Amino acid sequence: MKLALPLIATLFAGVPVTAAAPPFETAAPVAYLVDLSSEAVLYSKDADRRMPPASMAKMMTVYVAFDMIKKGELKLDQKFTVRPETWSKWHGPVAGSTMFLSSGESVSVDNLLKGIVTLSGNDACVVLAEGISGTEAAFAARMNDAAKKLGLANSQFGNSNGWPDGGITYVTARDLAKLAAATIEEHPRLYKKYYSLPSFTWGKTLGSGSDITQANRDPLLGRVAGADGLKTGHTDEAGYGFTGSAEQGGRRLVMVVAGLGSFNQRIEESVKFIEWGFRAWSTKSLLAKGQKVETAEVQLGDATTVGLVAPRNLAVTMPAGPLNGIKVKVVYEGPIKAPIAAGQHIADLVVQTASTPPQVMPLVAETAVGQAGFFRRAWAGLWSFFGM
Repeated sequence: MKLALPLIATLFAGVPVTAAAPPFETAAPVAYLVDLSSEAVLYSKDADRRMPPASMAKMMTVYVAFDMIKKGELKLDQKFTVRPETWSKWHGPVAGSTMFLSSGESVSVDNLLKGIVTLSGNDACVVLAEGISGTEAAFAARMNDAAKKLGLANSQFGNSNGWPDGGITYVTARDLAKLAAATIEEHPRLYKKYYSLPSFTWGKTLGSGSDITQANRDPLLGRVAGADGLKTGHTDEAGYGFTGSAEQGGRRLVMVVAGLGSFNQRIEESVKFIEWGFRAWSTKSLLAKGQKVETAEVQLGDATTVGLVAPRNLAVTMPAGPLNGIKVKVVYEGPIKAPIAAGQHIADLVVQTASTPPQVMPLVAETAVGQAGFFRRAWAGLWSFFGM
């Protein structure tokens, strides 16, 4: 049974919200903006439309690599060799954006990741995929497994770099934002290391043999304070798209735009979109990490209740300006069956405002609750049988 408990009124006294969301218009056919500090969706325009991701698919290739590095399954100094057939397919003007790898070249995972993130190298993606899984198709299966675990219900990957493949590869703006958030939150060190490099040098020009330096295509870098990722994309089929993020004053926003008509329009719309998110909205702290919110009933445990606490600092996002009240409640499937681990996600804090969809934030168990002993479980069963 799902239980909804109103919170103690004084806990959130004075927490406000306006009556309506601030207006915003974008030329992007698809647009999505979420505040990770509160999980509040600030803007959504056709966010669940399935669409080709172009190079934004490379975010999943990078996520898979980051996850393997975190687990010790892949090392940054590990090297993969560029196969002649891979080089033959992924070099020259017809291969799109490249890292300018050479046939037979041995390249570290570290440099391949820089080539993927900063240069959007289609060749770097395939070399990394083949080095990890043997074939690009096998690596795509890893990408789809990761998508499933992340809950990307409307995304599928057929290759490592987002190259058009007849509709096999598709995503949604909502799923791209989830993938970006997972990358940022699960792999903060690697995210910081790779996603905000302004440029990267790799390869040599023909003839003179000069170094080739390419700039990061991220339209927010150098234009928006706190911008530090993530990935652009462009094909004739997909148009110009971008999944980006920036952090200002402890607030982190993730944005997605797609289907734009030009390189410059992508810059203009991306900057305008995320700056609106920071200027037109503000956050109000609700709970400090570890703060107790409510108590939940426990079934067949060595304790009858367990405290519900915030796993991190929690906040609500609201339009900037004059404000009035909100509604806050705790929701969980209860009574909660033991055993329960300390820190286990067992309930949600639901914040309802007049200007946003419900903002749902996790609550976790304050302490561990073990399973009740035999006699206590037997007595509980007897009590339940007789309806006492």
